[in-house]
Amino acid sequence: MAAGCIAGGIEATTVWPMEFIKTRLQLGSKTGSKLPYNGMIEGLLYTVRTTGFLSLYRGLAPTLIGSGPKAGIRFGLNSLIKENLRGNDGKLSPGKNFVAGLGAGVSEALLIVAPVETVKTKVIELNMPFSEGLKHIIKTEGVGGVYKGAVATAMKQGSNQGLRFMWFNEYKKRVTNDGETPLTPLMGLFGGMTAGCFSTLGNNPFDVVKTRMQGTQATRYKNTMDCFVQVLGKEGVGAFYAGLVPRLGRVVPGQGIIFMSFESIQSFLETNFSFFGPRRVVVG
Repeated sequence: MAAGCIAGGIEATTVWPMEFIKTRLQLGSKTGSKLPYNGMIEGLLYTVRTTGFLSLYRGLAPTLIGSGPKAGIRFGLNSLIKENLRGNDGKLSPGKNFVAGLGAGVSEALLIVAPVETVKTKVIELNMPFSEGLKHIIKTEGVGGVYKGAVATAMKQGSNQGLRFMWFNEYKKRVTNDGETPLTPLMGLFGGMTAGCFSTLGNNPFDVVKTRMQGTQATRYKNTMDCFVQVLGKEGVGAFYAGLVPRLGRVVPGQGIIFMSFESIQSFLETNFSFFGPRRVVVG
């Protein structure tokens, strides 16, 4: 959990500008307003040119506050669930790895991600600083307003982590020959990047619906399922992949960074601090 907390903060800060543009693209298609840019690079350049470099980090504060405990919960619970799912031979199937990631993802979504993502989405859409955005949400919607889209967030986060951990653990098992050789930082970086690509392609529709349900016009949808139906009926299947390229631009390097950081930090903590326990290589 400690390694996950540190790695989460590193990852969030590094790739935030791509998350900012991804969210703007998804919200732009929702409101019907035409954005002055169509992709990630164009969006990054336009934002820096018109509102300055630091504006790319608007909405980072709520995410950064939650990124540490979020990643700690994710990696800690994933490890705990995996230990309880192991068979008599100590191994885990890809299906069990998915379940472990799913459980960790849903837990982090309900405890941390839903309120943090709601505030993040609205401060980006309203172009407000974190404190003003939070006050606006509580004033107009009450405290419950920060939990808008919780179901959609749990669906997105659960499938996200299920796919990522399933992929990464299978990758790690193969490149380390079932733990016989150590996982180098470069291997961890590449494995995390491929896991991020796999999960993004698999669950982008959930990410789009989650963003819609957390925006300022979420009241147009009765619930998460109604949002799916309306998006499909009014905008077509392609709308579920809005923001895919900038999301890949954020998630792929971000997951490479977080998995590489986690593996390296976990190894360092277990080696140098006795209360974290002896180093024990567990793959699969």
